[in-house]
Amino acid sequence: MAEQLGLDLPARAALGRDDFFVSNANAMALALVESWPNWAANKLAIIGPEGSGKTHLTSVWAAQSGARIVEARALSKDDVPDLAQGPVAVENIPAIAQDQARQDALFHLHNLVLAEGHSILFTGVSEPKHWGLTLPDLRSRLEGTTIASLRQPDDALLTILLAKLFDDRQLVPDAKTIAYMVKNIDRSFAEARRLVRDIDQASLAQKRPVTRSFVAEILKR
Repeated sequence: MAEQLGLDLPARAALGRDDFFVSNANAMALALVESWPNWAANKLAIIGPEGSGKTHLTSVWAAQSGARIVEARALSKDDVPDLAQGPVAVENIPAIAQDQARQDALFHLHNLVLAEGHSILFTGVSEPKHWGLTLPDLRSRLEGTTIASLRQPDDALLTILLAKLFDDRQLVPDAKTIAYMVKNIDRSFAEARRLVRDIDQASLAQKRPVTRSFVAEILKR
């Protein structure tokens, strides 16, 4: 039988506060985000592995504070006066490590937002000292920012993460299937996302439900 072509359609990610499951891996980071507007120096950096929830937490804070969210790679000096009129989150700072113009824009945004009495949030995979920034004044300011650190998932968080990733793709495997995955996959957010994507594509292509035996076949590949 010919297999149906499986397209990698974008998942419908749920990014509300109620969709953020709390475990030992992220409780402290969430507490720091929700302590706004009492952040030290009105700024915070969320760090953690790929897929660990940095964008989700940023969205939670934006909903709480009314902040605007911008990708570091999309930032320009022309944007700064407008963005600095309120709280702002700048995502994926390491992406501009080799971009002097973007670093310069971020430096001015940082200073103007704080001068206007607003808050600013940054995200990156590692600590700011490892972001590779080459503008000394910007680097020193970000290295002095309070850090909210997200860790790789524990069993409880991985279980909920897998259930959420499947739900985002409108798939509902049973609890035994998810429990099997928790015990047999690498404990990382990136691996969980990759595996759920592959299962979704294979399920569509083969027109098979997501069962424990089906998942076992995918893992053996």
